[in-house]
Amino acid sequence: MKWMTNIRRSRGYNFEYRLVKQLNSGEWIARRLGGSSTGLPDIVAVNNTDSILLSIEAKTATSNSIYVPHDQIDRCYLITQMFEAYQDRYIILAFKFMRKQRLIVKGEIKYLPRKTKEYYKIVRFKKKPKKFPIIKCNYNGDTYAIYDSKIKKVKLKNYLMPFNV
Repeated sequence: MKWMTNIRRSRGYNFEYRLVKQLNSGEWIARRLGGSSTGLPDIVAVNNTDSILLSIEAKTATSNSIYVPHDQIDRCYLITQMFEAYQDRYIILAFKFMRKQRLIVKGEIKYLPRKTKEYYKIVRFKKKPKKFPIIKCNYNGDTYAIYDSKIKKVKLKNYLMPFNV
């Protein structure tokens, strides 16, 4: 099953690469930082003219739900705290649901066509939490915070990415 891991990793890399490419226009400068293996967010983007920093964690999936582990949200939070010189600092969770939905039917893996969907959600904390939640996003864009296996629906606001303007 090593090839499955490589496929997932390349899907994620391609999504990150595309986001960086789209962000690197006009007033924005973005860099892919290497994500989980480096202990940093996947992407950091800045707009120095408008004093905006985005700390981005990007996830892709063929399933109906995508989860962002609490340690990855913690990393994004730390970046927003490190760069207090920026007036507006956001943690953005970028979710991409692929055009093929992976299902297991009677023990067989099947792929069904569906519409590709992307969501860009803002995660905010009034102060640093003692424990960061796991965030879940489903195919319809509904979001949930998971603390110690307790799930609570949360309405994370959408962030209008500069390339969507």
